[in-house]
Amino acid sequence: MLGLVLAGGSARAGDAVRVGSKLDAESGLLGTMILQVLQANGIPTENRIQLGPTKIVRGALLAGEIDIYPEYTGNGAFFFNMDSDPAWKNAQAGYEMVRRLDRERNNIVWLKPAPANNTWAIAVRKDVAAPNGLASMDDFARWVTAGGKAKIAASAEFVESPAALPSFQKTYGFTLRPEQMLVLAGGDTAATIRAAAEGTSGVNTAMVYGTDGAISALDLVVMGDTKGAQMVYEPAPTIRAAVLEAHPRIGEALAPVFASLDAETLRTLNARISVEGQDVKQVATAYLTSKGFLK
Repeated sequence: MLGLVLAGGSARAGDAVRVGSKLDAESGLLGTMILQVLQANGIPTENRIQLGPTKIVRGALLAGEIDIYPEYTGNGAFFFNMDSDPAWKNAQAGYEMVRRLDRERNNIVWLKPAPANNTWAIAVRKDVAAPNGLASMDDFARWVTAGGKAKIAASAEFVESPAALPSFQKTYGFTLRPEQMLVLAGGDTAATIRAAAEGTSGVNTAMVYGTDGAISALDLVVMGDTKGAQMVYEPAPTIRAAVLEAHPRIGEALAPVFASLDAETLRTLNARISVEGQDVKQVATAYLTSKGFLK
C-alpha cells in the first residue's frame, strides 16, 4: 500500500498505530480502550499509554511521534490561545471549534467526543443534597443564599481563579464566606472529596472534576452547571489525518465506544481504578466486552 503523504507526516496501512495518553487514570483508561478497539479491528498498534502530561503528549501528536490519543475539547481554548471565547462553555460549539481549528492548522482530526464533562464542578454530600433538593447549581445557590450551611473543601486555585469558584458565584448569584471554605494545599480532588465524605472540619461540599471516580464511591452529588459557568471538557480521540486516511475504520470503530461514556459511566469506571485499585487494562476490557465492543 502506498503511503498517504499529507501535512503532518505520512502513514501506511501496515504501520502500527501508536496510541498515547496522558498520565492520569482516566486518560489511561480511554487510551487503553482506543488501543483495544483498534486491536479488535485488526489494526496494528504500538502502546504509548500514559506517555506524559498534556504538553508532552500533545507535542508528540503534532510532531508525528504518536498517532492518536484522547484529549479534552476545552483544552482547545489553550492550544489556540482563545480561552475568553464563549464557545468553550457550550459542548457542541466547543467541539466544532477545536475540530475545525486543529484540522486547518495541524491536520489533526477530532473524532466524536464522549458525552461526559470533566470540568471543575461542585459536589455535595448526598445526605445534605437529598433533604435540601440539591441537584443543580441553581439549587445550590438558592440553598446558600437562604442560609444553607455549605462548607466547601477546595484548592487555593479553585477559590481564587476567576474561572473557577468566582465564575460559579457570579453566574449563579451566591457568595461563600471565608469561614465556609476549607482551602487545601495542592488542589488534589481526591483530598477535597475525602474531606467532604468524612465531614472534616464541618465540610459537606467539595471541589471536584466532573468524572472523578471517588464522587459516586463516596456518595456525593454533582451540582449540574445549567448556565455554563465552566468550560466544557469532553474527551475525544484526536488522530493525525494521514493515519485516519490509512485506517478509515478507526472513526467508525471508536464512535459508539465514546458515545457510551457518559459522566456516570466514566465515574464508575474511574472508581474501579482509583478507588478499588483495579488494573486499567482489565477495567477497559470488561467494559468493552460488556457493551459488545469486544467479542
